[in-house]
Amino acid sequence: MLFCQVKKIIAFFFIVYSISSFSQRKYDQQFSILNDNDLYISTVQDRYYTNGLFLSYDYLSNKRDNFLLKKIYKILIGQKMYSPYKANVTSLSEHDRPFAAYLYGGFGMRNFYANNTSIQLSGEIGILGPSAKGQELMNFIHDIYGFNRADGWKYQIKDAFALNFSADYTKHINAISNENFDFNWKNTLNVGTVFTDLSTGFFSRFGVQSLSSFSNSIAFNSNFNDDNNKSYNNSEFFFFINPMLRYTLYDATIQGSFLHDNNTVTYDIKPFVLTTTAGLQFTANRFNFGFSVTHHTRKLDNDLVPNSNFYGSILLNYQFN
Repeated sequence: MLFCQVKKIIAFFFIVYSISSFSQRKYDQQFSILNDNDLYISTVQDRYYTNGLFLSYDYLSNKRDNFLLKKIYKILIGQKMYSPYKANVTSLSEHDRPFAAYLYGGFGMRNFYANNTSIQLSGEIGILGPSAKGQELMNFIHDIYGFNRADGWKYQIKDAFALNFSADYTKHINAISNENFDFNWKNTLNVGTVFTDLSTGFFSRFGVQSLSSFSNSIAFNSNFNDDNNKSYNNSEFFFFINPMLRYTLYDATIQGSFLHDNNTVTYDIKPFVLTTTAGLQFTANRFNFGFSVTHHTRKLDNDLVPNSNFYGSILLNYQFN
């Protein structure tokens, strides 16, 4: 089932790419929509990290020098939803994971440097709990697919203020990269009232055609250019893999917020989680497309939860000036 779903989506993207044309252009702004959902890889699975929806606007700053190649700003609105192994669980004993929803807005900036490194800093502010409208959105999605409405959200993680900060450091490794393959060391730190964790791993591209540079690729959301840049928004098509080992100190969607202790269903976390994302991305004129599948190991201390879980992601970017 998983293989058939993925094969159909990849075939669709190949068709879109093959009928599109691309000439050398420069775009310095972008609207994006990203949706994570396990329904993209299975018509029966609807569990754990069950949906994520993110809308963002990115734009290129005029600030640069001999060392700073690009500074890119991002404004983001996002929502994440979590559920037990199924959406209809009326008994507390069936809640192998808490229902939870997180709604937030964020702002960030990412710098790309001449030594093939990037640093991203961002902050988020929002709400965790019923005010994040997870139940309402899940029922809306279920109505579209003809599924039963979710039951069990009355036991979800309670309302709590959300404030999170993150930092990302990525280093392109020239020594083991070439025209059609690259290797990038990636590190992420999250600190806040919802997530606190540290991750390290790598991101590698396998190019159908020659890869664009680290500082000018859709892989790193760095393909922004204006009249002051010598480079263009190039045509791209590549597959990628991104394994990350995460050490988790705190996850309010599982443990409940430390700001209060009145949650009905909570669990302890598993400190070490291995997450691997693999997929493809490509450009088609002003549009950038992406599809990926993410596998992760168990995130909470409950033997009823399987040792692994999957979800799919679809990305669409539109670039302009």
